[in-house]
Amino acid sequence: MYEVPSVQGASDPVTSWRNNSGLAQIIRSYKDQECALSIRDAFPYSRAAGLKQCLDVLTDFTKMIFAPPNHHVTLTLGNSDGITKVFRLFGEKGDHFLTDEFSFPSMTNSPLAYGVKWVGVKMDSGGIIPEELEKVLIKWDEVRSGRRPHVLYIIPVGQNPTGSTLSVDRRKKIYAIAQTWDLIIIEDDPYYFLQYDIPQTNCASADPDEFIKDFRSTLIPTFLSMDVDGRVLRIDTFSKVLAPGMRLGWITSNKLFHLKLADYTDSSTQPPHAFGQMFVTEMLSEHGWKVEGFCRWLRSLCLDYQSRRDFLLEVFRREVESTGYASVNCPEAGMFVWIEYSGGSPVVARTNTEHLLKELFERLMNIQGVVFIPSSTFAIPENPLWVESDGHVPLSDRNRFLRATFGGTEEIIEKGMIRLGKGLREFFQD
Repeated sequence: MYEVPSVQGASDPVTSWRNNSGLAQIIRSYKDQECALSIRDAFPYSRAAGLKQCLDVLTDFTKMIFAPPNHHVTLTLGNSDGITKVFRLFGEKGDHFLTDEFSFPSMTNSPLAYGVKWVGVKMDSGGIIPEELEKVLIKWDEVRSGRRPHVLYIIPVGQNPTGSTLSVDRRKKIYAIAQTWDLIIIEDDPYYFLQYDIPQTNCASADPDEFIKDFRSTLIPTFLSMDVDGRVLRIDTFSKVLAPGMRLGWITSNKLFHLKLADYTDSSTQPPHAFGQMFVTEMLSEHGWKVEGFCRWLRSLCLDYQSRRDFLLEVFRREVESTGYASVNCPEAGMFVWIEYSGGSPVVARTNTEHLLKELFERLMNIQGVVFIPSSTFAIPENPLWVESDGHVPLSDRNRFLRATFGGTEEIIEKGMIRLGKGLREFFQD
């Protein structure tokens, strides 16, 4: 039995639940009584891809939201589990994988142990640049560097750490490049349902199908939705929209990849825990929120995070931007902002940029008691074989960013921005 917020008739269930002002709903699984996934069916040893009932509701949800052509769902123990399995499935010693030049190290570190190396592709405020991706593939010398990269790992919405979101145009260009060069695309999208500044659906709509349709229309198309070749493996998770401790997610892929992932799971982690599968199955079933109710929750969650983002930006303008030493992007999705420091000069430091950022990080942590992660933590090491070009600025000279999050409370956000502003003044005026 699980007590969850009631989403029916609530315009903002996330806020109501946090303030203890909303109604609750009980989601139940039984041994013998009618339910979507009984305890009797959930607790024996099960198939590696996941319990059929859970697979069915997630397959239906995936079809409703992403409309993938002829794809199959495999359950995972959360995003990290899914990503590391996919890396292991497609990588072997000496291979090179492609990714954003700034990427989340917990994921990019995972295939290093079995000899996979990374190639960072240049980014701008809109994410990975398709032309730079194609340039790497065209210039690749298999004699000097081994076989050409065949995997692209990407976080297309609210990218961690930069907060960037790929436009539809860039997605189409990247998919076309993947077709030309036969790339497998690993679409890691934990922040997909945290998209901001989008037209709001009619929350009062009484027709469930109409509400789902309206909600889906506000979301940016995915690589999975345009995958006519079966080259995309999309990785989803409940961690950012329900609870990180659930450790439950799913991979959507073609049938062959699905079978290989199931075989790998069967000989490694085994399927996810029964409790999480029961909860998700009941939540999305007729006995729980159903897909419509889950979409209402996601809509409310977006508004909650958008409010936090807007608060951070407001305090940043007041406390940090006014110093003249830093600026910040306005992310369209996710939970991160990418803060660029300038030292109060329009001329960006060269050669010592990374050193300055490290010193600033240490000053902020040790003196101000606040942690902003420096961009060097996320930087993929460059190799001159694939980045040489006229006017190229080395990545070490572009390491002038700090990552911050608006995932905390307004009190924590404000304290952090005040300390950042004070720390920047002291650092650059010292």
